[in-house]
Formats: sequence, structure tokens, C-alpha cells
Amino acid sequence: MSTQSIQSQDIKISEVFQGFYSVPDYQREYVWQSEQVEQLLTDIYGELNGADPEKAPEYFIGSIVVCPSKNGVFDLIDGQQRMTTLFLILCAIRDRFEVLGYKAPGALAPQIATTSSDAHGRDVFRYRLDLQYEDSGDVLVGIADKKEDPANGQKTRSIENILNAYSSVMTFLTQQYGDNPDALRVFYGYFINKVKLIRIQTEDVAKALKIFETINDRGIGLDSMDLLKNLLFMKSDQDEFEALKKVWKELQDTIFDAGEKPLRFLRYFIFSSYSVEALREDEIYGWFSKNQKVCGYADDSLKFAKELLDAAKAYGLFLKGCDPSGKQRPELQSLQFLGGSAARQHLILLLAGRHLPDVLFSQLVREVENLFFIYVASRENTRDFERNFARWAPELKKAKTEETLQLFLRQRIEPSKAALSGRFDDAFKRMTSEELQVYRLRYILAKLNQYVEVSAYGETEGTKWLKNYVANEFQIEHIQPQKPCQEALDEFGNVSDPAIINRLGNLVLVEKPINASLGNKPYSKKRLVYPQSKLLLVHSISERPKIGTNTSIDRAVRELEPFADWNEEAVISRQAKLGSMAREIWNVPNTEKK
Repeated sequence: MSTQSIQSQDIKISEVFQGFYSVPDYQREYVWQSEQVEQLLTDIYGELNGADPEKAPEYFIGSIVVCPSKNGVFDLIDGQQRMTTLFLILCAIRDRFEVLGYKAPGALAPQIATTSSDAHGRDVFRYRLDLQYEDSGDVLVGIADKKEDPANGQKTRSIENILNAYSSVMTFLTQQYGDNPDALRVFYGYFINKVKLIRIQTEDVAKALKIFETINDRGIGLDSMDLLKNLLFMKSDQDEFEALKKVWKELQDTIFDAGEKPLRFLRYFIFSSYSVEALREDEIYGWFSKNQKVCGYADDSLKFAKELLDAAKAYGLFLKGCDPSGKQRPELQSLQFLGGSAARQHLILLLAGRHLPDVLFSQLVREVENLFFIYVASRENTRDFERNFARWAPELKKAKTEETLQLFLRQRIEPSKAALSGRFDDAFKRMTSEELQVYRLRYILAKLNQYVEVSAYGETEGTKWLKNYVANEFQIEHIQPQKPCQEALDEFGNVSDPAIINRLGNLVLVEKPINASLGNKPYSKKRLVYPQSKLLLVHSISERPKIGTNTSIDRAVRELEPFADWNEEAVISRQAKLGSMAREIWNVPNTEKK
């Protein structure tokens, strides 16, 4: 007679907690927030709704997947978020009775922890739920044992989430039942007898993981990151679980420390590694499950997880202005200031090209920055250049030498820049502070200043780092003030373009002390102060620096014509000059016919 390999039981909470459960250390951490905990409690409360608990309808809360482990314990493969919360509800009901000065129902304590006998007939005290993943510490035991500090001074994301969940349950019980122990007792009775779930039991962990995948194949309650993790464990031998668990934990921590969304990282990893031009976040898991041969995780899940980790480390370092070895690079720092905290499409190409030698990688980063800025300045749709970057990434991944990189740049980057050249000129000519985020406006002004400084003094430690010009010691100054005094209004004269005050030509980055002294004064007074700035671009607004004859400084400021007066025409003229500089800074091709 064959043994049933899969058993499914419709059981109530009181029966669930007659068993012992262990959450394996390769499972994801406890991630539920107050919202999910309160929703579960509100749904249960709503079903009871003050009715006679014997006549109130049953309430189904989903399923869990388990497989037998040692000593009569179930390994909990799916449902640990729900089970941990149910366990916390039992602890909170017990503790709420104690706060009210009443004895909890006798059945409650054994549902939290009890003594059972092992194979040798010895008494073993065990908790109904045991979290084995490291981030949980002993916080669940601390709560079950009613310790004053359940976390024992530890602080991790899981511990904070578990403590927050317990607090949310206590708050809910207090708000709904106040000081009424009888009403609390009714809720407890309904909770353990009418709240039900389906417990699916398999004969081994491999089958349990397969069922987990089937239940969640549409991402219900889980995201692609969780499902991918399960997929890797399902394709691995159990003797690899410990190593895979460590790699996955480091992967999650790396993405979290980078302040990145896991699904965005996975999308960009796919774009940078495989020939995929478009993919929504809700399609990620489906793509991985259908492309196991392309990714190679079916043959070696641990190796694939390490590839993900390697990419995540590089990704996080790029966001900090560092290369994959952790070394700070001026060009990566510059790209970091351009992208800010939101725009990250350029990371697709950086991931694809991270294998290049240092010199070639630096060139790639500069070219990516140039194209990225031209896209931004030309107001190109972000979806378009994300699609382009994804389309180009497989080609870039194959580039190994200077020759192949130059071929990639000629075939992909240069034509894209050339196509936007005219739009770039027109956009830069009209650019105002109103259409730019503050961080991006500071980036543009800093790049303009840096360009002049490098031309004058060469590339030094002081001039090669954009952070030296984006630093807090500099502020954005409006040459014609936004709120001018009457004298400034009279000097500036008539205005035909209302946006002229916010045009880039009317803006300058100056040191804080200088900006504080300028205020809303007219240009006739400001022009006496600008030469005090150490920045040549600022100095040159009203006076061309005089440093010898034909020195590098003279040559750097030769084209910067000082302004005797400041009016609408001067703003337009200065912006045109800045536009010419911008073409050189971001290497915009000249597409005019000769």
C-alpha cells in the first residue's frame, strides 16, 4: 500500500498549535509591518462582529506548507509570516489577561510552549514555533517567556519587525476590548476555534519547496525576490543549503544597504546580463523560471547566487561613486550627482561593462554620463533610454578590449548623442531652474565651474572631484535677484520673458559668505563682489582675471567676456556662452553640415 506523499488538512488554530514548527534558517526573515498585522486582526474581528461565537462564521486565513523534520517537529516551508503573527497573537492575548489582572484560559499556555517526550521518553520543553534564521535572535523566545527586554539588546530588521508586530497586537486588543476580560475571552475562543487554515504536509523538503512555488507562482503575497530564492533552493542539494543561505543573506543585506528596491536591481541585472529589452517587475520570476538554462542556476544555484551577489556589490558601489573594487572614481562620483537618488537606468550599462580594465571602464563611465545628461537636458522619455541601455547591454558585455569598446561607443553612444544634438542646443538655450531638480541644477553649475578650473589649473586633487564644487560651501545665486530692490529693477530694465530670472544664464554658484553679502542688490554693486570668488567662472562675470600673458588661466577665461551691465540681453548672451561650454563638457557632437 502506497504512502500518501501530500496531505492536506483543514484545521483550526487550536489544532495548528498542537504541533511544533521550525522556520529553517534559509527562509526569508519576518517582514510584516503593522499594516499587515492589523489587517489580519481586523478581518478576524470583523467576522466575529459581536455575534455569538458559536454561531459566527468560520474564517479562513490561507495555507501553510510543512514537511517532517527531527523529533516530531515540522519544518515550515511556506507561511512563516502568518504563523509567526498567529504565535504573537497568542502571546499578546495571554499578556493582556495578565495586564487586566485575570488568569488566561488554561488551554492558552500549552499553545505557546509545552513539555513533550523525546524518543527516549525524556521530557523536553519546547516552544510551538522556533525561528532558526539568525536575524531573529531569541526575540520570539523572549516574548514567549515574558522577558522585560525580549530582544536582549539586539537590533536587527527582523527583531524590530517582530517587536512591532507584537506591539500592534497589544494595541489592537486594548483598543477593541479595553478592560473587559470577558470580551477578550470571547475573541480568544473564536480565534482558536473558528479561524482556520490549510496545512499542506509533504514527505520531504524538495516537494514542499515545489508546492511553495506552485502556490506562489503568480507572486501572491510574495515578490519575485522571494520566489527566486525558493527556486534556487529547490534546484539545490540540501548539503548546499547552508552556503546558499549565507550568500542570499549577504545579497539581501547588500541591496538593503544600497537603499535599492530588490526588484529594480533584479530587472537591471537581467538587462545587463541577458538579451532582454523590456521586462516588468511582475514578470521577473516568470522570466527566471522559464530561462533556467540561460541563467545556469539549474546546474549550479550557488554559483548563480554568487553572480547575483557580485552584481549587487558592484551596483551598491556605483551608487556611492566607487568602482567594483571599492575605489572612488571622479567620473563615477560625477555620474552619482547627475543621477541623484532616483534615476538609475545608467546602472544597466555600468553593470554590463564592469568587467572592463580600469582605463576603459573610466572611459565608459564618462561616455555614459555624457549621454545620460544629453538625454536629461533634451527631456527624452526615461523609458526610451532605459530600453536603449537594455538593448545595448549584451553588446557591451562582450567588449573586452579598447578596440571592441570603441566600436561599441561608435555604434551606440555616438549616434544617440548626435541624434539629440539639435534638441540639446535648443533645450540648454532655454533651460531654467524651474524645470530642474535642485540636485541636478547644482550638478550643471558645478560641472561648468569645474570645466573652467580644470582648463586653468589642470586636473588636480582639487579640480578633478565634482564634490568640491557641489559642496555645501557653495550656494546658487541669482545675478538679477528673484526679489530685487527698486534699484536692481531699474538697472535691469524691461523684461520680455517672465522666465528670464530663472534662466541658467542668470544663475551662478558662489561661496556662502559671498552669496550672503550679495542679497537683492543691483548688479552695479554685485559686480564689485564677484571678483572676490575663488571660482574663475564667477570672477569672470564682471572682470576677467589677469594672470600674466597667455598663461593657462588666461586661456581658460579668454572666451568669458565680462558684463558691464546686467539685463535681459546679458542673461541670454551668458546662457549662450554656457551652452557652448556645455557642448564641450558633455562631448555633444557637432552635426551641422559643412
